[in-house]
Amino acid sequence: MRSFIIAIQFLTRIPVPGLGEIGEHEVGRSLAYYPLVGLVIGVLLSAFNWILADTPAGLQAGLILALWVLITGALHLDGLADSADAWIGGLGNKERTLQIMKDPRCGPAAVVLVVLLLLIKFSALQVLIENEQWQILILSPLLARTSLPLLFQTTAYVRKGGIGSAMAEHVSSFEGILLPMLISLTIIIMMGWSGLVLILSIMGVFILLRAMMMQRLDGITGDTAGALVEVIEMLVLVVAVLLPIT
Repeated sequence: MRSFIIAIQFLTRIPVPGLGEIGEHEVGRSLAYYPLVGLVIGVLLSAFNWILADTPAGLQAGLILALWVLITGALHLDGLADSADAWIGGLGNKERTLQIMKDPRCGPAAVVLVVLLLLIKFSALQVLIENEQWQILILSPLLARTSLPLLFQTTAYVRKGGIGSAMAEHVSSFEGILLPMLISLTIIIMMGWSGLVLILSIMGVFILLRAMMMQRLDGITGDTAGALVEVIEMLVLVVAVLLPIT
């Protein structure tokens, strides 16, 4: 239960009981609950979608997106923004890229990428709402956060110390490999070919972004992990519109 609360505390702004001192091992084991946190976020979004059932689709999409950002505290959007600035400004240099990631200021690359991603999410949400594909509101945050244990299991963390380092050091093969496989297999069994296409799309983007992280940084940071979450959330929404998934 403590590990689940740690995961909620780290990934969302949902109020949870205080836990006192948290050990590094507990931080690492909390990765096993990241998909469950994604499920909680998805259920909240779906419930909000139901409450707004009689609202015009455009307004409904905007309000759902706003709640989505509020629940997460824009944590992953911040990682996306920092990664965008660092990739452009780092000019291919690892140390310069890491240094820019620490800068709290947002450059033009960050602003443009965040705005584009939110626009795509909004547009996809509007179509999904019109098509009554409410289940995608659950799948998107769930599958995006399922990618994090796999990322920390398979990729070195480049900064020493801190929460990210503890996660990378203490993640086990269960939450890092077996859990993502089980969730992916469940999605494929439940959704058939559309589920297979969705999982393969996520795998392709995961491999591509991980390769970019390895090429530039020889590993990952918290910011690049957050960027991965945002991109996969967007991908799930877009793929669901294009298939479409029912």
